[in-house]
Amino acid sequence: MIAFYKRHELIFKRPSGTSRGVLKKKETWFLILKNGQNYGIGECGLLRGLSFDDVPHYEEKLIWVCENIDLGLKNLLIELIDFPSIQFGLEQAFLSLRAKNPFHLYPSNFILNESPIEINGLIWMGSKEFMLEQISEKLESGFTCIKMKIGAIDFETELSLLSSIREVYGKEEIELRVDANGAFKPMEALSKLKTLSQFELHSIEQPIKPGNLQEMARLCKTSPLPIALDEELIGVVSLQEKRKVLESINPQYIILKPSLIGGYKGSQEWIDLAEALDIKWWITSALESNIGLNAIAQWTYTLKSNLPQGLGTGSLFTNNFESPLHVAKGKLFYGKDLSWQQDLIEQLCI
Repeated sequence: MIAFYKRHELIFKRPSGTSRGVLKKKETWFLILKNGQNYGIGECGLLRGLSFDDVPHYEEKLIWVCENIDLGLKNLLIELIDFPSIQFGLEQAFLSLRAKNPFHLYPSNFILNESPIEINGLIWMGSKEFMLEQISEKLESGFTCIKMKIGAIDFETELSLLSSIREVYGKEEIELRVDANGAFKPMEALSKLKTLSQFELHSIEQPIKPGNLQEMARLCKTSPLPIALDEELIGVVSLQEKRKVLESINPQYIILKPSLIGGYKGSQEWIDLAEALDIKWWITSALESNIGLNAIAQWTYTLKSNLPQGLGTGSLFTNNFESPLHVAKGKLFYGKDLSWQQDLIEQLCI
C-alpha cells in the first residue's frame, strides 16, 4: 500500500462572515491510499486560526504519515493525537479503501434509499440586508431550523433580525439557533443571553471564548437560554480531559466537528461521555468539500439523532466537487440518480 496527499483550495461563492473575520477561501488536504487497483480517499479539513493542528509543520506531518502508512490505522491514530484533522482524513481513507464503492463509507438508507438528514440553514454574518436575504432564502427553501451567526455586527441589529423572524414565525414553526463563536465578553454575556431569550431560541453556541471553565459553567447554570459548547471541545484530547470539561461546565448541548476533534473516534468519545451525563449533541461539518461532508453525513445518519444537524455547507464553494449530496426542503439527501464527479479520484492523484 502506498499513500500520498494533495492540497486543494476551496473558493467561497460569497465572502462569509464570522466573528473571527470574513472567509474568502479555505484550504483542505486529501489523503489518498492505493493498494493494487483500489483507492481510498479522505479529507483532512484544516481551519486556519481555529484547528488545534493549525501548525507550521502540518504538511511535514502529512509527509510523515505517507511515509509510515504501513504502521496501520490504529497505530497512526495514536501517533497523530495532536493532529485531529489528519486522524479524520486517515479514518475516511481506510474506510474508503476497504469499501466496494470508495464513496460509500457507511452503507445505510441514507445512500441506498435516499433517506434524508434534517439540517439547519446557516445564516452568515454581514450587513442587515445580506442577512435578511439569506433568512428569506432559507425560509422559502423549506428550512424549519435556522442557525444565525452573531457577534460581529451591532447587537441591536442582530436583535432586530431575530425579532423580524419571530414576528412571522413562532418557535413551533421555526427553530432558531445562534452561534456567537466566543464573541461575548464574560461580564456582558449573561445580560445578552437574557435579552436573546425573549426570542425563544433553541440554543446559543459558545457565547464566550473557550478556556474559561468556571465562567462558562456559571453561564450554563444561570442562563435562561440553553448553551452549546463548540470551540470549547477543540484541543481536548484525552478521555480524562473530556470528562473534566463536561462535568465542570455541564452544558445543555455539545456540537461535534469531526475534523476538529479527532474524527469518528474522537467524536464518539464525546458522545458517550455526554450521553452518560444527559447532555444532548449534534454533528456539524467544518467547511469541508463534498468529500469530507459525505464522510460526516454518512456516519451521522447511522447515529439516529433526532436533532437537526449542521451539514448544509456543501454549496458554499465555486469549485467544490460534484456529488450526489443535495439539499431540499431543509434536508440533506444522497441522490441515487446523481453521481460523483467523473474520474474524481484519478484527478486528485495527478
